[in-house]
Amino acid sequence: MSVYRYEYRILSSDTDANRRLRLSRLFTMLQEASIAHTTELGMGREKTLDRGLLWIVTLQQARITRLPAYDEPILLRSWPGKTMHLLFPRYYRMEDKKGNALVEASALWALMDEKTRRVVFPESYGVKIRGVHTGKEIPLPAAPRMPKGGETDVFTVPYSYVDLNGHMNNTRYFDLAEDRMPKELHAKKLVGVQTEYAKEAREGDGILLSSEATADGYLLSGEQNGAKLFRLALTYAPDEA
Repeated sequence: MSVYRYEYRILSSDTDANRRLRLSRLFTMLQEASIAHTTELGMGREKTLDRGLLWIVTLQQARITRLPAYDEPILLRSWPGKTMHLLFPRYYRMEDKKGNALVEASALWALMDEKTRRVVFPESYGVKIRGVHTGKEIPLPAAPRMPKGGETDVFTVPYSYVDLNGHMNNTRYFDLAEDRMPKELHAKKLVGVQTEYAKEAREGDGILLSSEATADGYLLSGEQNGAKLFRLALTYAPDEA
C-alpha cells in the first residue's frame, strides 16, 4: 500500500486535562503508523530490528489546525517520500470524520546500528522504501531555534522513558516540555511543533535542560557534557482581541 490508513477513536487515556489529544500521544501515533506502514512495505523487523538495525527520528514538524478531542473519530494517513541518501522522509495527515485536516506532519527517519550507535547506509543492508507523492506533503522539517536565557534544570532519564531502542523515546520530550512550560500555555491553541534529535539519551543519563517562554510559544533544549541532545519548539496562536 502506497499510503497507510488507520482509523481510530480518541480514548480518555490519550488526552490531557483539556480533553485534547496529548502531544506525546499524537507523536506516538505517528511513530506507530510509520512502523506499521514500513512493515506493510516489506521492510519490517526481519529486515531491521532482528538484524540489529534501529529506526530513529532525526527531525519532525507538525502543522496543527486542531488537536482532536476525547471520543472523536479520526483517520490517520502516512506515506514515505523519496529516500535522501541516509534519510527516509515520511509524511502524515490526520483528518476528522469530514476529511478536514487536523494535523499535517513530516519527519526524517534514519537507521542506526544497535551496537555502534551510528547511522548506517540503508542500501548496505538492502533496506529500500519507494517514495510516493500525493500532493498533500508539507515541507520537510528544519531544526528549531535554541532557547536564549530562560530557565535551566537537570533531568535524569528514568527506566519508564526508555524504549526498545535502548534510549529515551522521542515522544517523551513532549511530556518534559508540557511539565515545564508556563501553565497558561496549556489552555492556548497549539499550531506548530518542531523537533530535532541530535544525540540519544540512555537510562540514568542526566540532561541539562534549557527552556524559554517566547512571545508566540515555548522552547526547550537539552545537552549532555556540552553536546546537543535535542531541541523542541512549540508555537501557539495569538490571543484573540
